[in-house]
Amino acid sequence: MTGITPYLLFPGNADEALEFYRSVFGGALQLQTYAQFGRSDGPADAIAHGALVGPVPLFGADAGSDEDAVHVGGMYLSLLGAAAPPVLHQWFAALAAEGRVILPLEARAWGASDGQLIDRYGVRWLIGYESG
Repeated sequence: MTGITPYLLFPGNADEALEFYRSVFGGALQLQTYAQFGRSDGPADAIAHGALVGPVPLFGADAGSDEDAVHVGGMYLSLLGAAAPPVLHQWFAALAAEGRVILPLEARAWGASDGQLIDRYGVRWLIGYESG
Protein backbone atom coordinates (compact mmCIF):
# COMPACT_ATOMS: atom_id res chain seq x y z
CA MET A 1 0.00 0.00 0.00
CA THR A 2 1.37 3.40 -0.96
CA GLY A 3 -1.04 5.68 0.84
CA ILE A 4 -4.33 6.10 2.60
CA THR A 5 -7.34 4.60 0.84
CA PRO A 6 -10.74 5.84 2.02
CA TYR A 7 -13.18 3.20 3.31
CA LEU A 8 -16.71 4.60 3.18
CA LEU A 9 -19.74 3.12 4.92
CA PHE A 10 -23.06 3.71 3.17
CA PRO A 11 -26.65 3.50 4.50
CA GLY A 12 -27.69 0.50 2.40
CA ASN A 13 -26.66 1.77 -1.04
CA ALA A 14 -22.97 0.82 -1.23
CA ASP A 15 -23.44 -1.10 -4.49
CA GLU A 16 -25.00 1.99 -6.12
CA ALA A 17 -22.41 4.40 -4.69
CA LEU A 18 -19.41 2.27 -5.62
CA GLU A 19 -20.77 1.77 -9.14
CA PHE A 20 -21.15 5.55 -9.38
CA TYR A 21 -17.50 6.04 -8.38
CA ARG A 22 -16.46 3.36 -10.91
CA SER A 23 -18.38 5.25 -13.61
CA VAL A 24 -16.54 8.47 -12.65
CA PHE A 25 -13.00 7.16 -12.17
CA GLY A 26 -12.93 3.94 -14.16
CA GLY A 27 -11.25 0.82 -12.86
CA ALA A 28 -12.61 -2.50 -11.69
CA LEU A 29 -15.21 -2.99 -8.98
CA GLN A 30 -15.24 -6.02 -6.68
CA LEU A 31 -18.23 -6.54 -4.37
CA GLN A 32 -18.88 -9.16 -1.69
CA THR A 33 -22.17 -9.48 0.19
CA TYR A 34 -22.94 -10.02 3.86
CA ALA A 35 -24.00 -13.58 2.95
CA GLN A 36 -20.64 -14.24 1.28
CA PHE A 37 -18.86 -12.99 4.41
CA GLY A 38 -21.14 -14.94 6.76
CA ARG A 39 -22.42 -11.74 8.36
CA SER A 40 -25.87 -11.67 9.96
CA ASP A 41 -25.97 -8.05 11.12
CA GLY A 42 -27.74 -6.87 7.96
CA PRO A 43 -29.51 -8.07 4.84
CA ALA A 44 -27.83 -11.00 3.08
CA ASP A 45 -27.51 -8.99 -0.15
CA ALA A 46 -25.97 -5.93 1.55
CA ILE A 47 -22.38 -5.16 0.59
CA ALA A 48 -19.93 -6.34 3.25
CA HIS A 49 -16.86 -5.22 1.30
CA GLY A 50 -16.40 -3.39 -1.96
CA ALA A 51 -13.18 -2.37 -3.63
CA LEU A 52 -12.68 0.01 -6.52
CA VAL A 53 -9.29 -0.74 -8.03
CA GLY A 54 -8.03 1.81 -10.51
CA PRO A 55 -6.82 5.38 -10.81
CA VAL A 56 -8.72 6.40 -7.66
CA PRO A 57 -8.92 3.46 -5.23
CA LEU A 58 -11.81 3.36 -2.79
CA PHE A 59 -13.24 0.81 -0.38
CA GLY A 60 -16.83 0.80 0.75
CA ALA A 61 -19.59 -1.24 2.35
CA ASP A 62 -23.10 -1.00 3.70
CA ALA A 63 -22.96 0.08 7.33
CA GLY A 64 -23.70 -2.69 9.79
CA SER A 65 -26.28 -2.36 12.53
CA ASP A 66 -23.74 -0.88 14.97
CA GLU A 67 -21.93 1.36 12.46
CA ASP A 68 -22.59 4.90 11.29
CA ALA A 69 -23.02 5.60 7.58
CA VAL A 70 -20.82 8.18 5.90
CA HIS A 71 -21.16 11.78 7.02
CA VAL A 72 -18.09 13.80 6.18
CA GLY A 73 -17.31 17.05 7.96
CA GLY A 74 -14.08 18.89 8.44
CA MET A 75 -12.26 17.06 5.64
CA TYR A 76 -12.15 16.47 1.89
CA LEU A 77 -10.97 13.55 -0.18
CA SER A 78 -8.22 15.28 -2.13
CA LEU A 79 -7.42 14.62 -5.76
CA LEU A 80 -4.85 17.38 -6.10
CA GLY A 81 -2.63 16.55 -9.07
CA ALA A 82 -4.02 13.00 -9.26
CA ALA A 83 -4.47 13.13 -13.06
CA ALA A 84 -4.07 15.43 -16.06
CA PRO A 85 -6.10 18.67 -15.85
CA PRO A 86 -8.71 17.61 -18.46
CA VAL A 87 -9.34 14.38 -16.53
CA LEU A 88 -9.67 16.26 -13.25
CA HIS A 89 -12.24 18.57 -14.86
CA GLN A 90 -14.19 15.50 -16.07
CA TRP A 91 -14.09 13.94 -12.60
CA PHE A 92 -15.19 17.21 -11.00
CA ALA A 93 -18.18 17.55 -13.34
CA ALA A 94 -19.21 13.90 -12.86
CA LEU A 95 -18.94 14.05 -9.06
CA ALA A 96 -20.88 17.33 -9.01
CA ALA A 97 -23.84 15.80 -10.87
CA GLU A 98 -26.72 15.67 -8.37
CA GLY A 99 -24.30 16.99 -5.74
CA ARG A 100 -23.37 20.51 -4.69
CA VAL A 101 -20.44 22.61 -5.91
CA ILE A 102 -18.88 24.59 -3.06
CA LEU A 103 -16.20 26.27 -5.20
CA PRO A 104 -15.99 25.74 -8.98
CA LEU A 105 -12.84 24.15 -10.38
CA GLU A 106 -11.03 27.19 -11.74
CA ALA A 107 -7.77 29.13 -11.63
CA ARG A 108 -6.96 30.71 -8.28
CA ALA A 109 -4.95 33.85 -7.49
CA TRP A 110 -1.92 31.82 -6.37
CA GLY A 111 -1.59 30.19 -9.82
CA ALA A 112 -3.09 26.76 -9.16
CA SER A 113 -6.56 25.55 -10.12
CA ASP A 114 -8.89 23.83 -7.69
CA GLY A 115 -12.49 23.30 -6.75
CA GLN A 116 -14.57 21.79 -3.96
CA LEU A 117 -17.82 19.85 -4.03
CA ILE A 118 -20.04 17.50 -2.09
CA ASP A 119 -21.19 14.57 -4.21
CA ARG A 120 -24.64 12.94 -4.19
CA TYR A 121 -23.53 10.60 -1.37
CA GLY A 122 -22.35 13.38 0.94
CA VAL A 123 -18.63 12.88 0.28
CA ARG A 124 -16.56 16.06 0.09
CA TRP A 125 -13.93 16.35 -2.66
CA LEU A 126 -11.07 18.79 -3.30
CA ILE A 127 -9.87 18.52 -6.90
CA GLY A 128 -7.11 20.58 -8.50
CA TYR A 129 -3.73 20.92 -10.13
CA GLU A 130 -0.77 23.25 -10.47
CA SER A 131 -0.79 25.39 -13.58
CA GLY A 132 2.24 25.10 -15.59
